[in-house]
Amino acid sequence: MILVIDVGTTGLRAAIVDETAHITHREYRPFAPDSPFPGMVEFDATTMAELVVDAATAALAAVGDETVAAVGIAAQRATTIVWERATGVPVGPALGWQDLRTIGECLTARAEHGLALAPNQTATKVQWLMAHAAGDRPAADLCVGTVDTWVAWVLTGGAAHVTDHTNAAVTGLYSVERAGWDHRICEALGIDPVMLPEIVPSSGAVAPASALPGAPTIAALVGDQQASLVGQGCVEPGRAKVTFGTGGMLDLCTGTEPPSSNRRSQHGTFPIVAWTTADTTVHGVEAIMLSAGTNVDWLVDDLALIDDPAASHEIASRVATTDGVTYVPALLGLGTPHWDYGARGTLLGVTRGTERPHIVRAVLEGVAHRGADLVEAAEADSGLTIPSLCVDGGMSRNATFTQALADASGKPVEVAPTTEATTLGAGFLAGVACGVWPALSAAAGVSRPSRVVEPAGEPDRNRWAAAVERAAAWIPELPALDV
Repeated sequence: MILVIDVGTTGLRAAIVDETAHITHREYRPFAPDSPFPGMVEFDATTMAELVVDAATAALAAVGDETVAAVGIAAQRATTIVWERATGVPVGPALGWQDLRTIGECLTARAEHGLALAPNQTATKVQWLMAHAAGDRPAADLCVGTVDTWVAWVLTGGAAHVTDHTNAAVTGLYSVERAGWDHRICEALGIDPVMLPEIVPSSGAVAPASALPGAPTIAALVGDQQASLVGQGCVEPGRAKVTFGTGGMLDLCTGTEPPSSNRRSQHGTFPIVAWTTADTTVHGVEAIMLSAGTNVDWLVDDLALIDDPAASHEIASRVATTDGVTYVPALLGLGTPHWDYGARGTLLGVTRGTERPHIVRAVLEGVAHRGADLVEAAEADSGLTIPSLCVDGGMSRNATFTQALADASGKPVEVAPTTEATTLGAGFLAGVACGVWPALSAAAGVSRPSRVVEPAGEPDRNRWAAAVERAAAWIPELPALDV
């Protein structure tokens, strides 16, 4: 069996994946980030480390550490930590991938060095931490890492300072041509490469996890979205998945042909490394929705229109349509294809006859329309046709939402058998490395969708486009960064 440590945006889990692709045991620890001021998202990396070891130890105890062949690590990407090499103590807060405090640094990097960077990448987060938290510590005494790097460091007792290509490639510090760190960007931002981790394959033995009982070998590191891609069996060109969690991420496998650059493409997608082995690199493209499930949480926590997220399906299904109400889910701005950080959530078409079910349905359909935006952008930038759409994440269990997504995209929607496809993907990559499966295609072929939702309607995409125009640039002071 494989122990998978999966660190998400609001919590982390340690799970056991067996050779039949079933999750036989899971331990979950909530771990939400702090937001001390608007636009700031941070957390305590030391507390995260303690929770990781606690959850992993409990999972191993449940099945017996002697039964576990290897460890796979999946993690939120671009979240950034700087710590002392000798002590392992972080020098300041870890900056979450959603943190926007470095928009100014991104604009400066553009103006002074011609660098196209976004605040949700690692590059300017490192720059900020070095300027505001590291003090006068020499670069050689510090380590920089994303969450996968930090977890591997903790589990190996500081023996491994590593990341993989899937995580490195979204930092803003990665060179596609070199398949390694871009020293030109590092120099421009004042980042000494000595602080950066070694880049290793996504699937391959790294080092023993000496902090855990039995010291199983870490055999996979992978970004959460790429792990979900693998976990849903999207390992051939043209296969795509969307994870609808806090945000929404579409990843499309494009094959072994590398992209010409790591810049954002014409229709707002980014090239990614899907996964690597010792001798193979598989590429892809990614489209991003900045808020997905967050919009349902808004209905629960802030508007109190529903008691819990699961209730959104039942309430929305009380009406056949939104009766003209349209919602644009831009609580944090709009990602692909617009990339407008100043856009804001917009509710249109409300009348005296609008009732609670209309608004709840409009929110679900708005997220579905944004999902269709991602599909159209990925197909346009890649030149590939997506035959069907694999989905996972919390919203994938909502029947009203998945039907709306099938209708808006015009694609059959294959719902993952588990909301934890990220866990399965990291398990598959570790299992292939240690011989549980002979190849990734064999591992991915074990999983089947729980259900398939066929398109049954043709929503008004023209009205949707008009609604997005109304939501755009509501806060003009927040720029649309050209990355």
